[in-house]
Amino acid sequence: MDVILLERIGKLGNMGEVVKVKDGYARNFLFPQHKALRATEANRAKFERDRAVLEAKSEERRKAAMGDSGKLEGKSFVILRQAGESGQLYGSVSTRDIAEAASTAGIPVSRNHVLLDTPIKTIGLYTVQIALHPELSVPVTLNVARSQDEADAQARGEVLTGPVSERAEALAAAEELFESEAQAEAEAAVTEQEEK
Repeated sequence: MDVILLERIGKLGNMGEVVKVKDGYARNFLFPQHKALRATEANRAKFERDRAVLEAKSEERRKAAMGDSGKLEGKSFVILRQAGESGQLYGSVSTRDIAEAASTAGIPVSRNHVLLDTPIKTIGLYTVQIALHPELSVPVTLNVARSQDEADAQARGEVLTGPVSERAEALAAAEELFESEAQAEAEAAVTEQEEK
């Protein structure tokens, strides 16, 4: 089915373009959301007549989204979930969860604004795009963890996934390194005292 796009739609086309889409996509998404019209002569004439109004509305929405995007740019949000020892979540983080977390910044974000390619099923740090307008998307960081302490550790750069034995070995090696440095500093301080 050929349709006339009433706004820019990613991976499909820009406003005013006539594109071919599947019938179900047009009937179930584009037409109910008022994003497209069936490509008939009457609708083409209607679009050309209303083009200036549609472009003005789109520009107004884009400017409002640019103002809101400044509040989201570079933000990091913590999402706490239950997970197993290996970091595998019991479930997944959905677009609705991300939208709720992003809305805490004071900007109404709906789940339709969240661009999530693959579901989030393990703890860790993720970069997700939030498209407040079809022409504007903002990257935000998600910190998915089991507790606030783990979220803080991940934010510092610690890796919390992987086998427990590897994490324990890494932690033991780090503690040994810090203890040896502290011991060397203490010995240096003692030798300085003895020299005086």
